Amino acid sequence: MNQLSSSPINSLKGIINIPGDKSISHRSLILGALSIGVTKIDGLVFSEDTLNLINVLKTMGVKIIKKGKKIIIYGVGIGGLKKPNKTLFMGNSGTATRLMIGVLSNQEFKVNISGDKSLSKRPMSRIIEPLTEMGAEIKSKDGKLPITIKGVNETLPINYNLTIPSAQVKSSILLASLGTPGLTTVIENEITRNHTEILLKLFGANIKIKRKKNKNLISLRGQQELIAKNIKISGDSSSALIVGAAALITPNSEIKIKNVNVNKTRFTFFNVLKKMKANIHISKKIYISNDETADITFKSSKLKGIHIGKKTVSGMIDEMPIFSVIASFASTNSSFSGGEELKYKESNRIDTVYNGLLKCKVKVKKKLNGLIIIGNKNKPYGGSTIQSNFDHRIAMSFLVMGTASKKRIKINESNCVKTSFPNFTTLMNNLGAKIS
Repeated sequence: MNQLSSSPINSLKGIINIPGDKSISHRSLILGALSIGVTKIDGLVFSEDTLNLINVLKTMGVKIIKKGKKIIIYGVGIGGLKKPNKTLFMGNSGTATRLMIGVLSNQEFKVNISGDKSLSKRPMSRIIEPLTEMGAEIKSKDGKLPITIKGVNETLPINYNLTIPSAQVKSSILLASLGTPGLTTVIENEITRNHTEILLKLFGANIKIKRKKNKNLISLRGQQELIAKNIKISGDSSSALIVGAAALITPNSEIKIKNVNVNKTRFTFFNVLKKMKANIHISKKIYISNDETADITFKSSKLKGIHIGKKTVSGMIDEMPIFSVIASFASTNSSFSGGEELKYKESNRIDTVYNGLLKCKVKVKKKLNGLIIIGNKNKPYGGSTIQSNFDHRIAMSFLVMGTASKKRIKINESNCVKTSFPNFTTLMNNLGAKIS
């Protein structure tokens, strides 16, 4: 059993860069493969998830080479992928899997898709339904992996009302519509990450976005070739928030993280932290590959509790584990509700966080699709071993908690951190943490 432990420290200080945004990395690899010409990507995160996606694309005939810190992709065009001679293994990445199922809806061959134990428990029905409507033949194991998909040469255009806020479902449909002889529209009732739309426009797709009655109408007219571009990827905001959180809860700490993606659709947790009286400063805003980037400084803070509902939670699904950890250091109570989607991530994050906080002697109560976390003017005790349930966000969040709790915290199944943040331990220790 792989295990890491994190011990209490006196301070964290430093100026750092973090790995490139994983969401943008996945999308850049896929769109580079589907374009005409040579795409060069600078700043890609070389995590297990992206490496698995690179192997999948190579298996289907895409030439991808690594040159220094850059990735070079020789695109094959929208319908140019080749039938693989083996099952496509997606590892742990729900994002890459759902996006690739959308892509494969447009390829006229049959392919099998599998993932690791954790990914095989996650629901795929939400993409199977619209992609079947577009003409793909998809067989699954009760709506989960393994999946067999037989794509079509020309998918059918659809109008799809996105009842559950999901950037992955939206993106899967948009990628499937690239080969459609017509207009596909996704109706987005709640705003989700828009990296796919930004990159599709950058690669030359015929995509338009209209705001109507508090909804986004995202329309894409298919059968227009994508043109290769050079992409620069800024730092992952979710990873930045995990590292920055360590400074917020650790005394005498200041961490500056450079070139972080601050896309407005990823900014919900920053706003929550501000309301919790977190000492955060954002500077040097610029645009990189049409996405907003900035430097962020995190300093030790006297945090106050906050109560957040479904709409806020849906905008910070990946940050809910670290939010819960931070809340346990706040002087007043915090809570969240409407977190049903948390049950379908790498782990059931409500249960995993609840059990972890209890073990660390934090007073916490369950509520419908949420938690109530009792504030503590003193440090949480810690002193326990936490099961990550192979969830990288859980593992990193409790390792951060260990830097500021009274006693050391151990994390089981800690190798999962490599799926998104391969140098997390080294980076944290260089700032002054004691993780081993």
